Amino acid sequence: MTSERTPLIVQVPVAERRPRYPHAVLRRFCTVALASILIWFFIAVAVSMAYFPAGGSQRDPGDDWTWPGHPKRKLSYEQLQRILLEVPSSQRAEEWSRYYTAGPHLAGKNYSQAVWTKNKWEEFGVTSEIVSYDTYLNYPVDHRLALLEKEKNADGASVWKVSYEAALTEDVLAEDPSTSLPDRVPTFHGYSASGNVTGPVVYVNYGSYQDFEDLIRANVTLKGKVAIARYGGIFRGLKVKRAQELGMLGVILYSDPGDDGENTEEKGKEPYPNGPARHPSSVQRGSTQFLSFVQGDPTTPGYPSKPGVPRLPVDDAIPSIPSIPISYQDALPILKALNGHGPKADDLNQYWTRNVGLRYKGVHYNIGPTPDNVVVNLYNEQEYVITPLWNVIGVINGTISDEVVVVGNHRDAWVAGGSGDPNSGSAVLNEAIRSLGEALRQGWKPLRTIVFASWDGEEYGLVGSTEWVEEYLPWLSEATVAYVNTDISVEGTHFAARAAPLLDDVIYTAASVVPSPNQTVLGQTVYDLWDKSIKTMGSGSDFAAFQDLAGIPSLDVGFDARNGDPVYHYHSNYDSFHWMEKFGDPGFVYHRAMAQLLGVITARLADLPVIPFRAGDYARALGRYVKKVEDKLDEALSPSAELTAASLLDDDAYFELRGSTRNLSTVLTSSSMSRTPDSEAESFRISLERLYKALHKLDKHATKLDRHADKLREEVGRHVPWWKWPARLKLWLDIRKVNTKYKYLERSFLYEKGLDGRPWFKHVVFAPGLWTGYAGAVFPGLVESIDARNWKNAERWVGIIESRIENAARRL
Repeated sequence: MTSERTPLIVQVPVAERRPRYPHAVLRRFCTVALASILIWFFIAVAVSMAYFPAGGSQRDPGDDWTWPGHPKRKLSYEQLQRILLEVPSSQRAEEWSRYYTAGPHLAGKNYSQAVWTKNKWEEFGVTSEIVSYDTYLNYPVDHRLALLEKEKNADGASVWKVSYEAALTEDVLAEDPSTSLPDRVPTFHGYSASGNVTGPVVYVNYGSYQDFEDLIRANVTLKGKVAIARYGGIFRGLKVKRAQELGMLGVILYSDPGDDGENTEEKGKEPYPNGPARHPSSVQRGSTQFLSFVQGDPTTPGYPSKPGVPRLPVDDAIPSIPSIPISYQDALPILKALNGHGPKADDLNQYWTRNVGLRYKGVHYNIGPTPDNVVVNLYNEQEYVITPLWNVIGVINGTISDEVVVVGNHRDAWVAGGSGDPNSGSAVLNEAIRSLGEALRQGWKPLRTIVFASWDGEEYGLVGSTEWVEEYLPWLSEATVAYVNTDISVEGTHFAARAAPLLDDVIYTAASVVPSPNQTVLGQTVYDLWDKSIKTMGSGSDFAAFQDLAGIPSLDVGFDARNGDPVYHYHSNYDSFHWMEKFGDPGFVYHRAMAQLLGVITARLADLPVIPFRAGDYARALGRYVKKVEDKLDEALSPSAELTAASLLDDDAYFELRGSTRNLSTVLTSSSMSRTPDSEAESFRISLERLYKALHKLDKHATKLDRHADKLREEVGRHVPWWKWPARLKLWLDIRKVNTKYKYLERSFLYEKGLDGRPWFKHVVFAPGLWTGYAGAVFPGLVESIDARNWKNAERWVGIIESRIENAARRL
């Protein structure tokens, strides 16, 4: 018998399999972590070995110090500085000057010089290229200026006869070859309007905004008249702008020898070429663009002038009435025609009699207008074209690619020579580059990338540099540490500097190691014989786009002509090689000193591990600027304060004060025209305390950053054994962090919407004065609101500036 058996399924508990090692997850984590630590250890050791070569000690911050990835130093910083002081040569500077001043080089007409400059820099070891822009420029076609008098002819009819025809050219001098070149540049104004106008003449002093206000108060008729103004004080284009706004027909500008100090014919000095005084036929050319309202190509504001880009109208950027520059020799008959007509300068105020220098020639400085039977005919014909400009850009690549120093000078000039402006700077820049090239030949490589620029089109309105900044703005904003500018490197014997406060210490330190060319005691430096004043940034040279648009701290240096120096023939045919060789810088010793200074400044910015900025200097400068705003408020509320304050100011401040505006209806709201109660002004004064409070916080953070930076500089100077790699790595990271804070500090003061009525200018601290052009204004939004008595707008600007200061404090 069989039976079916049901399989018996028995579930036997299976013993849990035990791992070979306990805590497997932890073990794996520890293994990975240990491996990572070992890998990072060896990386850190390798980095630190490159970062601080073992065994080296440092006599100067930066000696034997190497950034990760940077080749081992073959030159200490001390050796580099020695090269930059020893290599520059007066003879070489003279050679470069002789080349640049040998013929005309107007903007857009100097391609051969651009090629020569590029090739020369490459000879020095600097990779270079030519960068072009298609820009809107004018060139002279024809002009005339004649004094006409109405007379009766034999038939008794009234006819106009020419009583004086202006030469509108400068005398040819046998001693000066530049003056007889067949292709020398005619006298004209850049961006001047074509026109043919005839009318009575009115003398308008310097043509500042306040000068025109004085004339309006004196009931002098301006509409339908031709203005004659002396150069000086404010930018020439703003003289034309205000005359245009008041309905005048045209503007004549001349250089009054009264502004030449002690070196005048009246005081017994012979004129050039026999002596240091101004030649009577000297004419100052120049741009009449409205420089404090827009800069660069006026048809492409805010973007680069590349082929095919849209072009905007230029109505608000350049004049619509003609203007013409003349010599004081040509001005004499016109000024004498005013004698006895209208009030005298003495009848107005002390600003009108300041430095009047033609009384000994029979000029009474009457205001006019000339009588109805005496007029001038002003004819000006200009050709406007779109034409290329050529910037030369050279690069020395550094190890730190996102820290860049830009060094520049412009190459174009209004005349064949331009030995001072700009080619003293061109010669100096070449010598500085040649010196750095010698350091490269000896194995040096900078920590930071250095970009050199020879700009074109500066004279018309900072065109070449502005277009370049507008094109590369994102990269410049991200990477640039500083911009170093020299324009007229040598026109006299007195060292002068303008800079953002971050860079003050850079200038002081560099000047203290460069031997002075005019030392009276052996061993004296440029610093020893300098008045130590550093002016604020305004406009008038290629630093403007860097400082005012991009927020890049900038400086500008050169040797100025002051009282006692031979008269510098600015923008004249007599700014020639012969003048420089005989009067400006015999032996070219100041050229050599400037090349040394430019090289040392560049090296300090590009090669010291910790960027040599002082944030505390900036914070304290801002405090002084707020105090200036308070003083401006006092001036606005006290009508008698203007004369008292002006007598205590230097020339620049004098003209800044005289160029101030009270009726900015074209810039601010119409409510600014009325005088508001003082209580509103006092309320605004109280609001300024918010700025002091914000600045206290900024100063605290800035001082802390500077102390930390000083500590890092000391640590860089000490030898750290290779095995202390964590300390080395931390030091590198700390330096990187500090440098980044310094680099972006200036950018904190940018306001995207820009200033009222001139949005191209983004910096809330610095801008050219609205009605000065050259001279720098501080907190321009506030100052312009005070001038306009628009306290509501002033309060608005307090809020904007406060937010920018707080932004800077946060970044630090």
